[in-house]
Amino acid sequence: MTDVEPEELPRGIALAWGVAANPQRGPKREMSVERIVDAAVELADAEGIGAVSMAAVAAKLGFTPMSLYRYVSAKDDLLLLMEEQAIGLPPQELREYDGWRARLRAQFEAEVLIYLRHPWILSLPITGSPITPNSSAWLDCALDALGETPLTATERLAVSLAVTGQARWYGTVLAGYTEQARTSGLSPQEITVREAALFDRVITAAEFPALRAAIEAGVFLAEDDPFRFSVERYLEGVEVYIAGLDRGHAHADAATWLQDDSAAVAGDKRVRAAVKSVREAEKALRAARKEERQARRDAAAREEARAGR
Repeated sequence: MTDVEPEELPRGIALAWGVAANPQRGPKREMSVERIVDAAVELADAEGIGAVSMAAVAAKLGFTPMSLYRYVSAKDDLLLLMEEQAIGLPPQELREYDGWRARLRAQFEAEVLIYLRHPWILSLPITGSPITPNSSAWLDCALDALGETPLTATERLAVSLAVTGQARWYGTVLAGYTEQARTSGLSPQEITVREAALFDRVITAAEFPALRAAIEAGVFLAEDDPFRFSVERYLEGVEVYIAGLDRGHAHADAATWLQDDSAAVAGDKRVRAAVKSVREAEKALRAARKEERQARRDAAAREEARAGR
C-alpha cells in the first residue's frame, strides 16, 4: 500500500481516453472536441502542420478562438488529439496474418502508409511512451504478434519498437520526397535522377571511396527499396534468434541505454578545450579538402584545354 495519490491525467490524454469533463456551456451545441480535431486534421493534411493554430481552426469552424479553449485548452493537447485521430486503430486484418513475421511486416507497411497520408505527424515531437488509446493499440498489436514466441517481454518490446522506428524513418524519407515533389513540380523519379547527378558531381573516389563505388554501382538510381530490404533482414535476424531460443540457447544479455557525457564531464575545462581543438582541426581539414577539390578541378580544366588545342 502507498499513501501517494495517483497523478491526475494530463488534459490531452484524458480527452483522448474520453474521461475528461466536458464543458458545461459553450457558444453553440454543435461545437465538440471531435469537430475541432476533425477540422485541425483537415488543415494539416491540406497545408501542413504549420497551418494549424487555434485561430485557423476556429475560423474553419466559424467560431471565435476563445470558444475553442472551452473544449481544448492548449495547442499541445490539440496536436496530441490530431495525431491520435490520424493514426487510428490498427486494421483488424493485421491480426489475421499467419506467423509473427508476416504480422510485423504488414504492420510496418501499414504504419508507413499512415505517414504518407498524414506526413505532418512526423513533425510532432516524441515525448515519451504511447499513452493514448490508438497509439497503445498499435503497440499492443505488435506485442501480440510476438506473443507465441519464446522472447521475453522486454525482447518483444524491443522488436516492436525497432519495427515502428524503421517505419517512421521510412515515412520520413518518403514524406520528404513527396514534399519536395510538391514544391518543385518534379516527380519523385526526377528528383532521384537530379540527386544522383549531384552525387556524381561532388563525390570523388579519393575522398569518399566507398560512397563513390556505390555511386558507380548505380545504387541511387536503383528501383530496389532499401528500407523494406533492411526491415526484412532485421526480421530475419530475429527469426534466427528465436530459432536459437527454441534449441535451448540462452537469451542475450540485457543492453544498456546509450548516454552522452554527464553535465559534469561535458563542462570540464579540459574537455571543453579538447572539443574546441577537435572542431578547429575538423574545420581546417574541411578547408584543406575544399582547396584540394578546387585544385583538381583547375588541373582537369587545364588538361582539357590542352587536349582541345
